[in-house]
Amino acid sequence: VTKARCGLSGRGRCFLVLRAPRREREGRFSAFCCRVVFARERERESGREREREREREREREEGETTKIHKNMQFAGRGLNSSTYQRVLPALLFLLCCFQSGRSQGCREGFVYDRRVRQCIDVDECRTVPDPCRGDMRCVNRNGGYLCMTQSLYSQPAYPEPSFPDTSVGFSDQLQLPLGPGPGPGPGPSYPIVSRSSTPCVLGYTLGEDGTCVDIDECEAQSHQCNPTQVCINTAGGYTCSCTEGFWLVGGQCQDIDECRYGYCQQLCANLPGSYSCSCNPGFNLNTDSRTCQDIDECETDPCTHGCLNTYGSFLCNCDEGFELAGDGTTCTDLDECSFSDFLCQHTCINTPGSFSCACPPGYYVFEDGRSCEDLNECDSGNNTCTTAQVCFNFQGGYTCLDPLICQPPYIEFSDNQCMCPAENPACRDRPFTVLYRHMDLSSGRSVPADIFQMQATTRFPGAFYIFQIKSGNEGREFHMRQTSEVSATLVLSRPVRGPKTVVLDLEMVTVNNVINFRGSSIIRLTIFVSEHPF
Repeated sequence: VTKARCGLSGRGRCFLVLRAPRREREGRFSAFCCRVVFARERERESGREREREREREREREEGETTKIHKNMQFAGRGLNSSTYQRVLPALLFLLCCFQSGRSQGCREGFVYDRRVRQCIDVDECRTVPDPCRGDMRCVNRNGGYLCMTQSLYSQPAYPEPSFPDTSVGFSDQLQLPLGPGPGPGPGPSYPIVSRSSTPCVLGYTLGEDGTCVDIDECEAQSHQCNPTQVCINTAGGYTCSCTEGFWLVGGQCQDIDECRYGYCQQLCANLPGSYSCSCNPGFNLNTDSRTCQDIDECETDPCTHGCLNTYGSFLCNCDEGFELAGDGTTCTDLDECSFSDFLCQHTCINTPGSFSCACPPGYYVFEDGRSCEDLNECDSGNNTCTTAQVCFNFQGGYTCLDPLICQPPYIEFSDNQCMCPAENPACRDRPFTVLYRHMDLSSGRSVPADIFQMQATTRFPGAFYIFQIKSGNEGREFHMRQTSEVSATLVLSRPVRGPKTVVLDLEMVTVNNVINFRGSSIIRLTIFVSEHPF
């Protein structure tokens, strides 16, 4: 190296100019210039990890530099002066370029450009796909970008000056001292820009103090938001958003149907930007305005009798003997007597919630409360018979029997029997005895029915007996059925309706062919048919 000069600028930058001999000036490396920059680190957003990475990178580079110096010393031992003068400039160029190619860190919105060796702004409007939505236009800014409406985008505005990123150690001004001799022209120069004299960028206006203040487009009503949108002011612009209950679809705010997402427990009514919950009948809306609470309707006594609360409703029940009316709350008396004609044996009387049975005169209600039992007036003394009369009780009544009076030629043989003496010529064609009997019969008794039995008290050798109804059976309701040689049974063959009194003469004829005898005896049977079938 024939000449060398090193100058230190006022900014702490050192410039080293190297010149080769004249015979090398016309070669490939006519002049070398290396700029070594010492600047303070201005890392603002890098963390500890980046710092450690840089340290590791720096150690690797120092190792490479040391290795190059050793190689140079080793190679210099075997080189002559002429060869050494050719190799040394090349090694210095590689060293300077290697030092200048250190990895640079740029803050967000900038990227390092190795050609100009500085951080330049990234145009997000070109590199980011669809940075703005809808009808918004992208406006690139130094270190970022803005999304603005078409109308504001077309307004005249001064472009924002582009400044290099100073986060990697470059100052706002660059000075290059001129070295002696010919060489390449000076590097790029960045003048100091006075920001106070620069017009404000789009979205700002010049304030009274000469600084740029943000324009509140929302307050000034200069925004281009749709009527369904809400304007939100931002630094240097604004955004259009939707209010709560709406979402942005195709540039328009559309109502969110909250009812589709089950916000309400029971009933949901969608409203513009909101929703309203309600409950089914029988429920109250809780304080959270979403869930429902069952109402205990029984606390208000809605039923005339009993109440049973259910989930969302209630049920009314009635006491025995009542039925629930059509309104579901009141109870009406149940007419049990209309259910069946056989509920009571005689008469059914409906009562509130129940019924009672009544019997006709001459009867009383039995212990079961439904059937009727004959009231024996003769035993109870509840009769009008005289002491001379005999009280005879039958179903549903009684009768007073007068003392027996035998009509001539009959004479009284016992209390209830008359006899016609054989020595009396008037008794020749008459029954020998007449026996008086009484019985009762229920009206409409089912048939056939055996109701009375007749039997010979004495039996003579060679004699036989004939049983027949002599009188009183004009309606053919009865007939005699002989059950043995000396007995027969009176059979009811047709129902008899009362009240009615039937008198039958049942005759037993005695025939003895041995002694040529024929005689008869009569049982005068009086049947009291009751009015009722019980």
